[in-house]
Amino acid sequence: MEARKLLKDKKFWLASFLIAWAAGLQGHMMWLQKQDSFKQKFGTINQNEDGQE
Repeated sequence: MEARKLLKDKKFWLASFLIAWAAGLQGHMMWLQKQDSFKQKFGTINQNEDGQE
């Protein structure tokens, strides 16, 4: 009975959406940081080609 009432509550869906959005944003920021550290470690393709020529 309580679960059915909870699923109809708009505040529950709003809170769930905000939590999912924040988790997605955090994952995206972590992915960007990983990409930046990879570029710092290995450089980009253009930098490697310029360095060899």
